[in-house]
Amino acid sequence: MLEIFLKTLPFFGLIGLGYGAAKARFFPEEAAAHITKFVFYFALSAMLLRFSANLSFSEIFDPMLAAAYLWGTAFTYGIAMAVAFWRRLDAATAAIEAQCAAIGNTGFLGVPMLAVLLGQAAVGPIILILSIDLIVFSTLLTILVTGTRGNVKGIRVVRTVFIGLLKNPMIVSIAIGLCISASAIPVPEVVNSFLTTLGAAATPGALFAIGASLASKSAERVQIAAWLSFAKLILHPLFVAAGAFLFFPVDAYKASVIVSAAALPVAGNIFILAQHYGVAPQRVSASILFSTAASILTVSVIIGLVAV
Repeated sequence: MLEIFLKTLPFFGLIGLGYGAAKARFFPEEAAAHITKFVFYFALSAMLLRFSANLSFSEIFDPMLAAAYLWGTAFTYGIAMAVAFWRRLDAATAAIEAQCAAIGNTGFLGVPMLAVLLGQAAVGPIILILSIDLIVFSTLLTILVTGTRGNVKGIRVVRTVFIGLLKNPMIVSIAIGLCISASAIPVPEVVNSFLTTLGAAATPGALFAIGASLASKSAERVQIAAWLSFAKLILHPLFVAAGAFLFFPVDAYKASVIVSAAALPVAGNIFILAQHYGVAPQRVSASILFSTAASILTVSVIIGLVAV
């Protein structure tokens, strides 16, 4: 376990470097936003496109693995919603809290880190769960938030969801990659080289951007942030493990990948959604800050327990 912890330190070190640089005002807050935009639209998208274009569909899609992850994530999502309703929150705020409890930073942190820690064979399962997070649960959040607002109904909700998916470069790059893979046409070496070079910026860029964005996060609503961080870092991997090892038994290695991914801290894009919809951005901000700090220890422990 100590060995895994030491392997994760460089990744969290890059996050710390970004945090320190932004906190020291080495560059303005707008610069962090531009770094994030570059990673999101170019570097990470290039990495995902290359991975998905060079993998077969069978290496990515495993129905039992998808079911195990969906079960564990939906169960965590449901518990967070129930706790929110017990506290008499409205449906939109409950949905945002559930998103914090069940959706991790798979794109910016999981793809680069788990591929190194668990090997390149982890890429297929990671792309699968990233697709589930983006397509299933981002869609669910949009429906729950916009659908409960009286002025947005029916076809407008569907249109909002569809446009949102089309505007997400991670979804688009994975979809294009899978189409290339399904065509069985080999990717030209010059294209692979270009995607590799651009994608190489994803790991340091994404981690640095995570840290820089944390520098602007507040620590308000501490008790709620602590609960959501506990749900994300402990309950989510626990329920995904139950799904993968008990209810929908899958290959032990693939199970270890999705459990490790479930142990990742709260996804940064939830804050963007919370700001966009005007729903509890402060508690999302605090949850990202708390869960990312705590994950330095919890991620190493969980990977150490399940890694095969």
